[in-house]
Amino acid sequence: MNTPQTVSIVMIEDDEGHARLIEKNIRRAGIMNEIRHFTDGTTALDFMFNHSDGPALNGPALVLLDLNLPDMSGTDILAKIKAEGSPLKRTPVVVLTTTDDKVEIQRCYDLGCNVYITKPVNYESFAQAIRQLGLFLSVIQVPDLAG
Repeated sequence: MNTPQTVSIVMIEDDEGHARLIEKNIRRAGIMNEIRHFTDGTTALDFMFNHSDGPALNGPALVLLDLNLPDMSGTDILAKIKAEGSPLKRTPVVVLTTTDDKVEIQRCYDLGCNVYITKPVNYESFAQAIRQLGLFLSVIQVPDLAG
């Protein structure tokens, strides 16, 4: 039996304050996995699909995805990750966004997102939601990419 690879976390979040808060609270929940932070979709997609350290070439990852990014929408990124034939099709994607629009939520699930979390506006609620996400991350199983 081969040892499971460590899951790296790819965070795509353009708001530096939110990114720091997310990382801090994931760490508080005891998750010590590597977190790669990107502030735009173009760079993140290039890393995930083409970089030697990226999940397409280097094993399992979990994606934390904001929908409102400067260069492209999070739903476009989600569609690329989950596309038929994508090496990242099975990669779990957690959408973390301020949008609680029912149509947008439905669209993300239709595209294949695994979890949709609306960022609470209130700091303490947001911190609490991220800590709970950290606990979730500590128990989920991530599938191998091949297969």
